[in-house]
Amino acid sequence: MRERTVVLITGASSGFGEAAARLLAARGSYRVFGTSRRAAGDNAQGGVDMLPLDVRSDASVAACVDAVMRRAGRINVLVNNAGYTLAGAVEETAIDEAKAQFDTNFFGVARMVRAVLPAMRAQGGGRIVNVSSLAGLVGVPFHAHYSASKFAIEGLSEGLRQEVRRFGIHVSLIEPGDFKTAVTAARERAAGGLSAYAAARDRALDIMARAEQSGPDPIRFAELLLQILQARRPRLRYRLGNDAVWVPRARRLVPESVFEWLMRANYEMNE
Repeated sequence: MRERTVVLITGASSGFGEAAARLLAARGSYRVFGTSRRAAGDNAQGGVDMLPLDVRSDASVAACVDAVMRRAGRINVLVNNAGYTLAGAVEETAIDEAKAQFDTNFFGVARMVRAVLPAMRAQGGGRIVNVSSLAGLVGVPFHAHYSASKFAIEGLSEGLRQEVRRFGIHVSLIEPGDFKTAVTAARERAAGGLSAYAAARDRALDIMARAEQSGPDPIRFAELLLQILQARRPRLRYRLGNDAVWVPRARRLVPESVFEWLMRANYEMNE
């Protein structure tokens, strides 16, 4: 009997992570471990083993990976999905808030990668899928620090892919656009609100929220992840959603000034 592929998915309590964990577990050929900051026992209904994990903590990351290794003996796939969105103008955002954004969205990914690579190298292969964003390709107003954290994941993944290729480890990025997930309700706001930005910021965030909540279902993320895991030679980048395809394409096709005008027009910032 063929052994099941062991998959570890961070941020699996909702949205992309939950959809992916449930779809893979339902396939039968995958043993799926999901994580959340407040995991409580196994999710028997979805066939997903849930583990507690705080990607900001070295100790928590080590304990999570050790738990998977003890239970399953290996980790074939790591999906770095855990993260959150920080909204606010750069001037409104305290440096500590920006550091917290990076500690989860970027350094959380780096911690997980470092933790699983020894096992993947020892077993002669593996797959790492990092969840980026359209905001990792185009800087989004009032989400500059979030965009910066996702831009950083893009660079990390490019370099990592070259470093670990000779060990049989494949690294890929999924770059989703607007999707209907819990990210809208969970969006954090910078504490230092300034009246100079208030009207434009609130209008832009409202437009973003409407776009997200009218977006596709996260099952499309899960289906794409399955395709990546089944691919013999997975690519580096996979864009997900119409906006994730056409916005970067438009940036390449039109002058920078025109693209900036279009971005401002989209968020009603051309005053």
